[in-house]
Amino acid sequence: MNISTQSGRPTHPIVWTLAAIIAAAVMVLVYIVFGPRAIDFAGGKRVALTEYLGQDPTGVPAELKSASLVERGEYLTRAADCVVCHTATDGAPFVGGRAFVLPFGTMYSTNITPDVETGIGNYTDANFLDAVHKGVGRGNTRLYPAMPYASYTYMSDADALAIKAYLFTLKPLHAPAPKNTLAFPFNQRSLMSIWSMLFNPDRRYEPNVDRSAEWNRGAYLVEAMEHCGECHTPRNPFFALNNREKFAGAVQAGWSAYNITPDRSSGVGAWSDADLAHYLSIGHADGRGTASGPMGLAVDESLSHLTPSDITAMVTYLRSVSGVASSDLPEPKSSPAPISYAEGVAANFDPHGKAVYEGACAGCHGWTGVSPVLPFATLTGARAVNDLTANNVAQVIIWGGQRHAANNATDMPAFGDAYSDAEIASVANFVTARFGTKGTELTAAQVKKLRTED
Repeated sequence: MNISTQSGRPTHPIVWTLAAIIAAAVMVLVYIVFGPRAIDFAGGKRVALTEYLGQDPTGVPAELKSASLVERGEYLTRAADCVVCHTATDGAPFVGGRAFVLPFGTMYSTNITPDVETGIGNYTDANFLDAVHKGVGRGNTRLYPAMPYASYTYMSDADALAIKAYLFTLKPLHAPAPKNTLAFPFNQRSLMSIWSMLFNPDRRYEPNVDRSAEWNRGAYLVEAMEHCGECHTPRNPFFALNNREKFAGAVQAGWSAYNITPDRSSGVGAWSDADLAHYLSIGHADGRGTASGPMGLAVDESLSHLTPSDITAMVTYLRSVSGVASSDLPEPKSSPAPISYAEGVAANFDPHGKAVYEGACAGCHGWTGVSPVLPFATLTGARAVNDLTANNVAQVIIWGGQRHAANNATDMPAFGDAYSDAEIASVANFVTARFGTKGTELTAAQVKKLRTED
């Protein structure tokens, strides 16, 4: 039945409703697809690298300018953090097989040693550049963005080919990647061509002439090489980076990658430059915490190998990003807990968690949260114990943490096999209640899920 308007023309309510829904959907899609790119927040004028009159922000630092192509490639391979993703737990470096557990299935990294059959041994320079910049592998195979080509696309051709030169000096190892187990439609690689068209700018880094040479170097390292946003920036519904909340934090493989914007409460705005540089270099800053999980690996295998000048440049760039407040991250508690367990609000703590902590944790971490053994084990001030999800506290209890950056060897034992899900939840809640701003309510079911995500 038609409903007539005052003009006498018939109107179909269903048609108009559908049109409105479609128009709204298009507007949302446009809003998502045409969001800001990684460095848009900085404003200023950007020019092609060939037109830039300042110091070249790409390549290796000045200390290594006279190094050989392979030596430069080794440094840049470290800076791009290739080994972490392309090495399975207890596996040989660069042979792939690392599992990425996603909501829609599991995918595995590939072999990037120069093996001809299972690695990159028959990649030409053009093939390698296509993979790094466009996400297109051998035989026009589309790569999934777990390979961060939407960030690597900013890497210069020269740097990408220097990495290739280094990788080709490695021993070729025959290692086929395990088969991905992705659900439909995510198992359709051809769809990645559409994703790339929408979210991969496919353009090299363009220096900002209105920023300093140090800022440009830091931008290149953070965005093109270390690809920090791939973990620390939330994703939109299409799993591309949502740069409207750049570096505001996200959850990756069951670990929280925290807010690294200059927000003072929930980010790193209250950190000194020395704190931030120290954390990037060795994965620890006194009164701020110690890197664990994926961040610990990034420090040990990548960031700790960068020169001090490059770390300083990264700090300069990170300081310039817009601050974003995260309501779920209260400002970390900076004061130690009472020396005596009986003091304060101890009566409200879970006795089961207290018992586990007393038997397995107190010897290294202490009852105040300030370690009597070594700074890396201090909990006071750490973001993880002030995280209302307790994700990282539970993860490090389950998996432990072996750190070796800058010769600061530490070995946090893994307790995942020693304690039940309920016991791990209980001790995690105890730790956050005693050393953080607010106790958490982690459950055994949540711990069970975390075991499957790392």
